[in-house]
Amino acid sequence: MILPRYHVAASSIPGAGKGLFLDEPLAAGRLITAPDDIRKVYKWDEVLARPDAQQLLGATVRWFEDRYTITPEWPDECYINHSFAPCGLWHLGFVFALANLPAGTEVTVDYRHLLAPGQEEDFSDATTGQRIVGYAWNESLATSTAQLQALLAGQA
Repeated sequence: MILPRYHVAASSIPGAGKGLFLDEPLAAGRLITAPDDIRKVYKWDEVLARPDAQQLLGATVRWFEDRYTITPEWPDECYINHSFAPCGLWHLGFVFALANLPAGTEVTVDYRHLLAPGQEEDFSDATTGQRIVGYAWNESLATSTAQLQALLAGQA
């Protein structure tokens, strides 16, 4: 579920296709997206064991530990693109605004949180050219938790 008003349009990120853009300003720390329709999670080995696994990897997202969803119907949340300097923080399936975001902002997150440990995206970061490789679970959780704590502490 996407909480602020938004629209999907051509991304400002080279090669990214479409992106998700805010139609209203959003304060730092506010939720951008929240999970609302998770029907099933899969262990990574279950994802890889599927006969259509290679086609579905782009629609596969890690939520926690070794549990993933597969969403080939491509809801609008899937138009959130990658950045190593994102405006959104992915934390256990929630996306928080990392700063005060004006209307018109294209929402980005760091895909390393969404990938399996060591899984490499089939594209590189558009700004740095660096490979995008999934964090280990403990690294993802520690990193996103520290960022969320710092974000919320800044609001006190």
